[in-house]
Amino acid sequence: MLVSGTPYRTIWLHDKAVRIIDQRRLPWTFDLLDLHTTAEVAEAIRDMAVRGAGLIGATAGYGMWLAAQEATSPDELQSLADSLIRTRPTAVNLSWAVHRQLAAIQAAGFENRVATALATAQAIADEDAAACAAIGRHGLAIIRDIAARKPGQTVNILTHCNAGWLAFVDHGSATAPIYAAHAAGIPVHVWVDETRPRNQGARLTAWELAQQGVPHTVIADNTGGHLMQHGQVDLVITGADRVTRSGDVANKIGTYLKALAARDNGVPFYVALPSSTFDWTLRDGVQGIPIEQRGDDEVTHMEGITTGGTVETLRIVSPGSPAANYAFDVTPARLITGLITERGACPAEEPAICGLHGQETAQHLTPSIS
Repeated sequence: MLVSGTPYRTIWLHDKAVRIIDQRRLPWTFDLLDLHTTAEVAEAIRDMAVRGAGLIGATAGYGMWLAAQEATSPDELQSLADSLIRTRPTAVNLSWAVHRQLAAIQAAGFENRVATALATAQAIADEDAAACAAIGRHGLAIIRDIAARKPGQTVNILTHCNAGWLAFVDHGSATAPIYAAHAAGIPVHVWVDETRPRNQGARLTAWELAQQGVPHTVIADNTGGHLMQHGQVDLVITGADRVTRSGDVANKIGTYLKALAARDNGVPFYVALPSSTFDWTLRDGVQGIPIEQRGDDEVTHMEGITTGGTVETLRIVSPGSPAANYAFDVTPARLITGLITERGACPAEEPAICGLHGQETAQHLTPSIS
């Protein structure tokens, strides 16, 4: 996707380092950050210099390439792999990428670990970009159908958090159909939830939509229901950090409330995700998906830029008041109109999901190095 007219991915190799866009600095500055060690990769994931399901997976894949260079024994490699997995517990792409690397290295032999890890990391990144492009094509059909029912009018799409190209290697999941529709000449407008805490919508989704020239408006998180009541939302598309085989979806906190409002107002609610985001071991997402709890400072403080151009962090909560920071919630499958994957769109139901993926649903064993 474009940054000031120049195409970028979110992660790539630069000399002997893994280069990323430091998303903690956006939208104030566009900074690149080089990661040289497994520990630096773990910190980048933990501190959200990279974030989003697909990009976390791709970063972990490249982190395992660095780990393969650092490890002198299978046990040491396993320990480094475990250190990556511990950084973010909810997004399944993280453990999926690490386990894929471990399986590839085990198959190739420990002595071939570096070359194998590099090839696997590059494959994970390329597949993520290709999957998101395919999600865009399948989601475009849904937007086309809506546009055909209101000829000459704008299709209004609401999204929550950032499931754009910044959350993946390229294209994004929830934004891929939007970019495809915009490129196809369909008039679209995006309602961008600010997405407290951390404001990924206001800071990241709005920034990348502006870079691509897509019309959009930032709204407070609690505005979506009002817009739906007044016919100003034609479609909701969100991303996902983990989806069960039965269609329950874990995504940024607040997604569940959008799904409830959409159901009450008859607005289609879709979730876009690559197949790597499915957790085939789970059916009950509400009880089974671990929900990350982050530091209360993300709730009590907010970063912004002053009129003088200085980036500052301010406390916005009364001193002495505690805060809770649940990073995700789970939207039950019954509230979801459909899932959009690289293999096509389907209902959020286990038979339909498994029908799209066949034998892959059984391939969820966790490999280890021996």
